[in-house]
Amino acid sequence: MNSLLGPLASAPPRQLLSQTLNFALVLSTAFMLWKFLSVLTDSPSPIVVVLSGSMEPAFQRGDLLFLWNRWKDTKIGEIVVYNVKGKDIPIVHRVVRRFGGGAKALRLLTKGDNNAADDTELYAAGQAYLNRSKDVIGSVVGFVPFVGYVTILLSEYPWLKTALLGIMGLTVIFQRE
Repeated sequence: MNSLLGPLASAPPRQLLSQTLNFALVLSTAFMLWKFLSVLTDSPSPIVVVLSGSMEPAFQRGDLLFLWNRWKDTKIGEIVVYNVKGKDIPIVHRVVRRFGGGAKALRLLTKGDNNAADDTELYAAGQAYLNRSKDVIGSVVGFVPFVGYVTILLSEYPWLKTALLGIMGLTVIFQRE
């Protein structure tokens, strides 16, 4: 253990402080960028990863999607991302039917391109449609293929997340300037 922490223990306090501040700067910059994108897109989650094959062939598992939530009038055929009450995982599906709009609340019915039936069974108990203003996180405006697969791997293999964080931490600690 001493051989591992040797360079850390022998480092001047000023260098340790500098490395700690650099690490904090990286974390705070990432957080500020996320918040900036959230405000810009009017979406609590402006970037999401496709987790299943329900939207194939339009989107593959692991595709990174960019969302925009400033257009409140959603058209049939538009791909939206929504949250279901009581579930934390966002769902990416296409709008197949819409009701209301204008003075009435816009309600949407969605379906995955690769699914046989619509999403009514995925919705919360007693919910037949999505409320556009309450349930929809945003509409898909762009994507990058397979870039989000890293997120899927990290969630499916928790040991990989621990190993990656350990490597990043050691890199910060032993970084030389």
